[in-house]
Amino acid sequence: MRLNERERSAIFQAATEAFPQGTRVSLFGSRTDDTRRGGDIDLLVETQHSLLPAAQWVAQRSRFVARIWKLLGERCIDVVLATQNETDGRQI
Repeated sequence: MRLNERERSAIFQAATEAFPQGTRVSLFGSRTDDTRRGGDIDLLVETQHSLLPAAQWVAQRSRFVARIWKLLGERCIDVVLATQNETDGRQI
């Protein structure tokens, strides 16, 4: 995993402030490959609360990214929000 301790701490702190207790944050994408360089920070945020209004999802995501930017400076961060233990019923 190519995140240093400062980055991990900032992500944890931002998640604690933006999302309810029990939320899980996972890194995915190019930063999980130690042999690569650079790349944005891709984060999967899984909450326990399903069926939140869209405006609340957007507000929480914005608060999360803004807090990370305040702690680390502006970076390219992609955030995918999901509900824990729910499958995506859309067909491909």
